[in-house]
Amino acid sequence: MADLHPRPITAAELQRWIESGDNPPQLVDVREDAELAIAPFPAEVVHLPLSRSGDWLDTVPSRLPADRPVVVLCHAGVRSQHFGLWLLEQKRHGEVWNLEGGIDAWSMQVDSQVPRY
Repeated sequence: MADLHPRPITAAELQRWIESGDNPPQLVDVREDAELAIAPFPAEVVHLPLSRSGDWLDTVPSRLPADRPVVVLCHAGVRSQHFGLWLLEQKRHGEVWNLEGGIDAWSMQVDSQVPRY
């Protein structure tokens, strides 16, 4: 039976993966608009705010290619974990990762220019 939990990835590991250019992940940010305004992730993301899932739920298959690894992020890693679990339950994405500690960890460990909130 396949593991139905997103794989954890640290901020430093994600930074190395993005910089390597080797099979770059699709980044999915599930935070709210106001959170993105305060501390945007410094790379291109698909923004799917969980509070408005009714607006985008049907578009997930077209927005997240099944053949590309997905890394989900939020403020601290909890909401992204839930979305990652949901993605795996849909059996469309075999490789789903969760940014441990979210954008807050990214700010503390990788890029202090990203504001903390």
